[in-house]
Amino acid sequence: MLLNGLKIGFALTGSFCTIDKVIPEIKKIVDAGGKVVPILSYSVDKFDTRFGKAESLKKKLKDVTGEEIINTIIDAEPIGPKSLFDIIVVAPCTGNTLGKIVNGITDTPVTMACKAQLRNQKPILIAISTNDALGINAKNIGLLLNAKNVYLVPFGQDAPKNKSNSMVADFSYIMAALAEAVRGRQIQPIFI
Repeated sequence: MLLNGLKIGFALTGSFCTIDKVIPEIKKIVDAGGKVVPILSYSVDKFDTRFGKAESLKKKLKDVTGEEIINTIIDAEPIGPKSLFDIIVVAPCTGNTLGKIVNGITDTPVTMACKAQLRNQKPILIAISTNDALGINAKNIGLLLNAKNVYLVPFGQDAPKNKSNSMVADFSYIMAALAEAVRGRQIQPIFI
């Protein structure tokens, strides 16, 4: 199997409209032999939205991964000292979480997990989904492009006529981008 034995923290943040596109990618990783542990932002853990109920999503994640969910800062903190993961994937990654990662803010389970992973100089892979990627978050994306051990899933504008600043990763590239990131390489092209 392609990812046999790889330990992956898979963090989901509050781009609720894209979460359903990420679940099949998690399944592909598990089917390829990766051990996936879900990590949820507070909003994904608690909010029921027009895109689904939090409890339903958590059940689906447990069914797909067979693992308990990390959904508190306290549960995410040992990721660093215990070196729990080979890589952490953040998909979808909102502009809010993106800004926090870039600025070292650790006030959610996801940002704590990323800080803990980077502390160990291990990779994180980010699949952005933000309405302000070409606005206020453009500078944060630029900073991530130059950050050590941070890799991006290829992304592009998703609705240029209606939301000209919005960009979303092509989640179907997660597996390929993950395979490159664990080898210390950025998948190309980044912009699609």
